[in-house]
Amino acid sequence: MTPTSLDAILADARARIATLRLRAPELERAPAGAPTPRHLAPAFAGTTVGVMAEVKRRSPSAGAIREDLDPVRHAQAYERGGAVAISVLTDGPHFGGSLEDLARVAQAVSVPVLRKDFILDELQLLEARAAGASGALLIVRALAPDRLRALAREAKGLGLGTLIEAHSEAELDAAVAAEPTAVGVNSRDLDTFTVDLSVAERLLPLVPAGLPAVGESGVETRADVERLAACGADLVLVGTAVARAADPEGAVRALCGVLRRPR
Repeated sequence: MTPTSLDAILADARARIATLRLRAPELERAPAGAPTPRHLAPAFAGTTVGVMAEVKRRSPSAGAIREDLDPVRHAQAYERGGAVAISVLTDGPHFGGSLEDLARVAQAVSVPVLRKDFILDELQLLEARAAGASGALLIVRALAPDRLRALAREAKGLGLGTLIEAHSEAELDAAVAAEPTAVGVNSRDLDTFTVDLSVAERLLPLVPAGLPAVGESGVETRADVERLAACGADLVLVGTAVARAADPEGAVRALCGVLRRPR
């Protein structure tokens, strides 16, 4: 089987956006009828490293994680375990997610919910807002600088927070310039899908003080959380390790309580 590439994932995202354009008037009206979303920012408060636990069924790197995952049951278990936010992967072809998963989770939990997808167009932000998301992931590597800034502004106008993801020093500069709610440092290289936590160790200390920093990918154990806390992570986004767990509540609880360190 040919490995999935970022280019292939983005091509599929563009194809889905093309179909969304047929529904643009409907999507533009949808947020007006949706409840005011919870704010994303409170997830980054506190003295310990917060855990944003992710709902996903599979990934290009891990393959099948838990195809029978019930997004609501998992999200509620995450919240009971101490998760300060829930990330919901809504990409269908490569991660097995859906916008319906996002909407159901947003209704079922009391913590903020992030739409995690390959967002390239304002229409996807309108979808997220209408589904009850508190925020959306934007990936620097997937967007030209002007598009990144435009989408960040659009999200803010819709009342959505933004987690803007970087994997290099240059991408980190672009993420900060877009004025996000928080910066994510992804230890996974989206070109190869390999994970190297030393990327986070190098980049997290470079995030400006006062701007929340999130360590993404490769977090499996409490020791990993402690490793990222030592670099100044305010929050960790954990996917596979908790999504595949037989006891997702316990898996999240085991990662909570690590004290933050100043950057």
